[in-house]
Amino acid sequence: MNRLKDKIIIVTGGNGLLGRDIIDKIIAEGGFCINVDINHESTVDLSRIKGDITKESSVLECIETVISKYKRIDGLVNNAYPRTSDWGNKFEDINYQSWQQNVDWQLNSYFFFTQQVSKLMIKQKSGSIITMSSVYGIVGPDFTVYNGTTMTMPAAYSAIKGGLVNFTRYLASYLGPNNIRVNTVSPGGIFDNQNSIFVENYNQKVPMRRMGLPEDISPAIVFLLSDEAKYITGQNIAIDGGWTSI
Repeated sequence: MNRLKDKIIIVTGGNGLLGRDIIDKIIAEGGFCINVDINHESTVDLSRIKGDITKESSVLECIETVISKYKRIDGLVNNAYPRTSDWGNKFEDINYQSWQQNVDWQLNSYFFFTQQVSKLMIKQKSGSIITMSSVYGIVGPDFTVYNGTTMTMPAAYSAIKGGLVNFTRYLASYLGPNNIRVNTVSPGGIFDNQNSIFVENYNQKVPMRRMGLPEDISPAIVFLLSDEAKYITGQNIAIDGGWTSI
């Protein structure tokens, strides 16, 4: 349909489960996607850039490289998901330094990447920024879905994702006069071969009786990046099979 024809769009963490599908959908709609990920090498056309969103110097180098070659950035999808090795610890077992590290890696790095991209978008007087949050940035976790497993919901996840939702509202208000739109997409649980007991518990709770798939999420991101969404900003779109409706 070419809804993103000739648009230059950065997706962070594009090698992940959601990231890969987001990139495929952007390309299918005619956009040029720049996948910023720590787990690959850079390519000449910059369809891939090796970058670490948790390091200030890496973020600056990445953005400067894109600007030097393409002169503009039309869209940014904050999708990377860096986290510490003890990410799944229960609340009472969370190390304070680990908590600080995860907030810095996820919340603060999203701030910095967005801030730097927005400087160019302000000059352009256009742009669309999308941040990936979660239903657990909207509502508290239902711990019963973890019954019968060793899984839990990391406490920092809710704090970070909730912060991103309201940060989006701030940015929408601040950047709106420059014709820059900022929105959040909040997926429900995405199937990724999790523990079968957890999957069954989740399916029994969610109104649509199944976990989400990447292809359930990426079409909304394409829409928000496109000119069809030119008057939509400051919104948090939950794509969750009805999880937050009950």
